[in-house]
Amino acid sequence: MDQPTEPLALPQATPPLLLSGSTTDAAVSGAPKPRLTWVPVRSLTSRHRDRIAAHLLALDEHDRYLRFGFTASDEQINHYADTIDFDRDEVFGIFNRRLELIAMAHLAYAPAPQVSGKPAMAEFGVSVLHKARGRGMGARLFDHAVLHARNRHIQTLFIHALSENSAMLKIARNAGAKVEREGSEAEAWLALPPDDFASQMGAMVEEQAAEWDYHLKAHAKRVQQIVGSLSEVTTTLKDKIRDTTE
Repeated sequence: MDQPTEPLALPQATPPLLLSGSTTDAAVSGAPKPRLTWVPVRSLTSRHRDRIAAHLLALDEHDRYLRFGFTASDEQINHYADTIDFDRDEVFGIFNRRLELIAMAHLAYAPAPQVSGKPAMAEFGVSVLHKARGRGMGARLFDHAVLHARNRHIQTLFIHALSENSAMLKIARNAGAKVEREGSEAEAWLALPPDDFASQMGAMVEEQAAEWDYHLKAHAKRVQQIVGSLSEVTTTLKDKIRDTTE
């Protein structure tokens, strides 16, 4: 990961993308949540900046520290969301039934090789809200990012994480990445196979499925709002009728 000259201010480089501790896939206290094998992942664009900011602002201090390498302030998070280059990078999100962005990943394509003598790489960063953990969303976003990086002819996926972020480093290792630790930080390098017909079709199918899923959720939400409004009107009418008959 390129080191910024000032917090989250990288007009010509990739914003900080440390893997977040909020990606932990271990079950939280209490009954473990079911681990999903597939969830729809939707591509995000510049019109989602507010939702991206809201998602990151919902992270607590510890998660912000793991995500950015320091406890990012609200102002710094808003600046990060405002400066994501959607023309160059790809951002993916997972929405719940209420259309809340509960998990997101930033796949940053460096304008030049990050390491001399190595091919251009894409850098992966991810965060998952506390209430959505234990469902494999971090791994799901990682797999999705790998697919898209391959289709962009990227040969290496790069991860810069804090050494204490064992959950995400485990995801990287399980994918076959080479992990190197140095003090409080770790780097993971995953060699990617070239794109092929299966990867291209896979990305297309996933994109269509995610769009369909999102529109179904949006429709269900609108229906729920209409039903709620009708219920309120019915209750009001019943109260007025009761008042006039008493």
